[in-house]
Amino acid sequence: MLATSFATTVLISSQTLPHWTYLRLDRTTVVQSSCADMDEGRSLLNPREPSPEATFNKSKLFLAVFAAVLGNFNFGYSLVYPSPVLPVLQGPDADPRLRMDTSQAALFGSIYMLGVACGGLGAMLLNDLIGRKLSIMVSAIPSAIGYLLLGGATELWMLHLGRFLTGVAGGVTAASIPVYISEISHKSLRGALGTCPQITAVFGALALYALGLVLPWRWLAVAGGVPALLMVLLLVFMPYSPRRLLSLDRAEQAERALHWLRGADYDIQSELDAIKHSIRLQSRVSWYELAKPVYYRPILISVGMRFLQQLTGISPILVYLEPIFSQSNVSLEPRYDAAIVGLVRLVSVSLAAVLMDKAGRKALLYTSSFLMFLATLTLTVTSHTTPYQPRPTPQNFTASMERNLHSDVTWLASNQTPAGPIPIISVVIFIFGYAMGWGPITWLLMSEVLPLGVRGVASGLCVTVSWLTAFVLTDAFTHLVDSYGLYVPYSIFTVVCVVCLLFTAWCVPETRGRSLEEIENYFRARRFTINHDHVNALAT
Repeated sequence: MLATSFATTVLISSQTLPHWTYLRLDRTTVVQSSCADMDEGRSLLNPREPSPEATFNKSKLFLAVFAAVLGNFNFGYSLVYPSPVLPVLQGPDADPRLRMDTSQAALFGSIYMLGVACGGLGAMLLNDLIGRKLSIMVSAIPSAIGYLLLGGATELWMLHLGRFLTGVAGGVTAASIPVYISEISHKSLRGALGTCPQITAVFGALALYALGLVLPWRWLAVAGGVPALLMVLLLVFMPYSPRRLLSLDRAEQAERALHWLRGADYDIQSELDAIKHSIRLQSRVSWYELAKPVYYRPILISVGMRFLQQLTGISPILVYLEPIFSQSNVSLEPRYDAAIVGLVRLVSVSLAAVLMDKAGRKALLYTSSFLMFLATLTLTVTSHTTPYQPRPTPQNFTASMERNLHSDVTWLASNQTPAGPIPIISVVIFIFGYAMGWGPITWLLMSEVLPLGVRGVASGLCVTVSWLTAFVLTDAFTHLVDSYGLYVPYSIFTVVCVVCLLFTAWCVPETRGRSLEEIENYFRARRFTINHDHVNALAT
């Protein structure tokens, strides 16, 4: 140990001091020669601010996300509600007032998609009119009415109206929940939390399949209303989006909300300043301003991804899953088909949640596109090498939907030779690839890249485009199979997967580890970094 008495002037520069400060040290300083003491001495002269993540309390953020994604659980539940219900309503023991023929059963399933599209249009207005949180809570109203109609139906119109209203609720939540989660999440967790809506939707579908084995169909409707009620009760105690509050000039409420989400020990000032800077650059968007790159580029990217997501063929492949499986020598009952699909989706979405903030969005999109390409190419080859006998072409969409799944199975089994396990393996790979990339990431990127000024309206537009595309594609798929067999639609899906690869490479920015303000600045100035001097000047 070396003891030295000295009087010196130490010049200290610190971000926390407003100017250069001189300190006079007139004392005996003991200098330790050990490495630990040398490091400690350096930390005294050049103190390091703790990382925000080190003091970031995540528990309340997770609670807020859980409360919100209960709406997605309800979405997944209501989406597959006809699966255990239609066999009962089409069976010999069905109530004569509610017995459905094939056309009525087709309407019972497809009207949900139209409801989701209408809900997306409604969310375009609600998100900016009353905010994201209240929009999610409002979705419980059509959901509750819809399930009441389904559970207490005495006429067919009550069943169809109930399905439509649950679809409207699903459309509102699909457009509002991803935006709410992205706006309350810390950038270090936004990728993982952004997959929660997809995960809970898969859980909702699995819950419906499981309950369908033990509950009558009317009680399934009663059970469907429970998640929506729990969602409203929890969201009452959750904060509004800080970005939404700041856009309404409610700075004190925004600070309290951000403190609640991040914890009392978290320094919210830098995050708050970045949000304020982003909002100051916003103005009421006119049609003329939509021609600016900061608006039209992220909108086109979001809408394009939602459009391509459906064009990959995920909806028709899920609808016609059993006919595809019937090409194989593997004998599976229909209820096991749904279980396999649900488990594969759950595993792949969970994997995406783990890798989202590690591998990045684009890496998962590349992997997803490539896996779907390999799967659809294999399905194209196997379907092309089997004999095909066309069936009569239906006269309209309703007629095309009248063939239920069992007739399709019979037709495929009688007109195609067994292709071994290759089709079922290809379908599983396709679903795995979709659910780990283009399934959850399209929702996440939509909520990340859309600028705050148009985020509410544009997210509703994305939902509407997505489900209208799904509705039309299901019809087109049926006509193509009637006229040409499975080879033609599979070929189209293969080409779309290649387009997805190119679209990811040329149009999609990597948003991993970026704040929403940095992402918005990328479309404004072609760089992610924000001029903090400008931020401070505006704050002053």
